[in-house]
Amino acid sequence: MPTHEVFNQVPPIVPFDYSDNPALLAALHREGAGWAEAEVRELGVLAGSAEVQDWGRLANAYPPVLHTHDRYGNRIDEVEFHPYWHRLMEVAVGHGLHGSPWLDERAGAHTARAAKFYTWGIADAGHMCPISMTYAVVPALRHNRELSARYEPLLGSRSYDFGLREPTSKTGLIAGMSMTEKQGGSDVRANTTTATPQSDGTYRIVGHKWFTSAPMSDLFLTLAQAPGGLSCFLLPRVLPDGTRNALRLQRLKDKLGNKSNASSEIEYEDAVGWLVGHEGAGVKTIIEMVNMTRLDCVIGSATGMRVAVRHAAHHARHRKAFGANLIDQPAMRNVIADLVVESEAATVAMMRLAGATDRAAHDPAEAALRRIALAITKYWVCKRAPVHAAEALECLGGNGYVEDSGMPRLFRESPLMSIWEGSGNVAALDALRAMARQPESVEAYFDEVSRARGGNRHLDDAIDRIGKELTDLGDIEFRARRVVELMALVLQGAQLVRHGHAAIADAFCASRLGGDWGIAFGTLPAGTDTTTILDRAHI
Repeated sequence: MPTHEVFNQVPPIVPFDYSDNPALLAALHREGAGWAEAEVRELGVLAGSAEVQDWGRLANAYPPVLHTHDRYGNRIDEVEFHPYWHRLMEVAVGHGLHGSPWLDERAGAHTARAAKFYTWGIADAGHMCPISMTYAVVPALRHNRELSARYEPLLGSRSYDFGLREPTSKTGLIAGMSMTEKQGGSDVRANTTTATPQSDGTYRIVGHKWFTSAPMSDLFLTLAQAPGGLSCFLLPRVLPDGTRNALRLQRLKDKLGNKSNASSEIEYEDAVGWLVGHEGAGVKTIIEMVNMTRLDCVIGSATGMRVAVRHAAHHARHRKAFGANLIDQPAMRNVIADLVVESEAATVAMMRLAGATDRAAHDPAEAALRRIALAITKYWVCKRAPVHAAEALECLGGNGYVEDSGMPRLFRESPLMSIWEGSGNVAALDALRAMARQPESVEAYFDEVSRARGGNRHLDDAIDRIGKELTDLGDIEFRARRVVELMALVLQGAQLVRHGHAAIADAFCASRLGGDWGIAFGTLPAGTDTTTILDRAHI
């Protein structure tokens, strides 16, 4: 005899079209990349399919394995991945989510890439790490014209060519980055790795790197102490003569999340490297790569928020409690509407940054805005992701705490973007550094947010508050997070007031800027148009 009947359980969320996102698509056209909408939609359907969701699930369930030696005792330093990792990489590279925008002369190429990165990242966060680093390496590599000419076409190739071979013999390349060491972390000037110049123009690199993601990459940018100071170098895994470079993989990190991606400690045992930029200019050179990966941190956090909203809303729409669907319960409507507002604010901010990236090369004002807006947005949006994921998980109750729901993996991924490429204090202090060293960035910021003046009184008041905060620089480092948080919220509010739906903009400004909000999600003020907000998110 059956002991129970299964009922009041939600149907599977997949398949689902993750490109059906009005805030994303509107920004795609607004920032000059409407020509990419068809490809963004294609990726959204693919990423939300049952097949691809399984790719991501299994690539995380069976994480990469390091093989330091073969069966005979020979050193091989290879990482073995689940086959679905390679399928994920093939799609990402095939759609140009890596270095392709640098070779694309169409207006809006970086914006198009950002929208695709956002949409495809829903499949799996881990493999987006090497994709991001390959995208980011190009502007730094251009400090060495010879190396750029040799490798840039392959870094932008839409061919995923996995395997250990001499880089120029391959149809496409993936790049990585090695900066941090165990004693220094973000303080890269404390690095002890050395670079000794050779008569043939190369350098011999000796040292231990504490955190190198994607060690199976073909090329790496790394920092080392040369005679002229901390410098940036390019190291291939296979040298031009076909021999293996002396990059030894010591172990893979056992991380909180990002399980599908291999992150390692590596040892340079007299490895061969080529100087990128000038001796002593290592930080200045590699920071161009870091800035591009910081943009992807913002995109990745916005992606996670979008996934979280979808899962929470899907559950609430189909689950009944106390005689009604959860989505019809006033308290739950407040929570999910609040999650939607946060998600849309992150989306419009990251797309504005992508647009500034497209225009920065020929528009000094856009370059100045990008310099400061990237730092403050990286700080705030990435900081919000874990709180957002936790609240969305809670909407599913105990069901959300079970691995099968997908929410635990989303939650474990959520802190990474805030840590990667400079944790909270580093990002906040970098914003202050931009204001001090490039005052034109402050002017560009105020020009940007002031375009929304008159659209919302809470926003207008908040813009004025920023001006007051910046007039007193006496304890500015102590107040760094407070100042940068307010600047990020104002930037988001300005984008929503100018370009977002009125219901979203009003709710954001009243709660985040007007103070009519609690500390937790789900404390939007009475009178918020939750129906319109939820309808906009197709809930």
